[in-house]
Amino acid sequence: MATIKTATLTFRIDPGLKDALRVAADQEHRSIANMVEVLIREHCEQRGIAIPSSEKTKNNHGVRT
Repeated sequence: MATIKTATLTFRIDPGLKDALRVAADQEHRSIANMVEVLIREHCEQRGIAIPSSEKTKNNHGVRT
């Protein structure tokens, strides 16, 4: 089975918002990172924003475009 590479995203967030995110993730038995991914996917789906597959976002050198 092929492994899908992931990208790293680092950002600062208000501590209270992070606590709420942690609670939401715990309630759904998810990691914080997975909860953020689910929220982003849901947001994009609600607004009709397409999420390209990993292969479509890379050029011939393996760099995302």
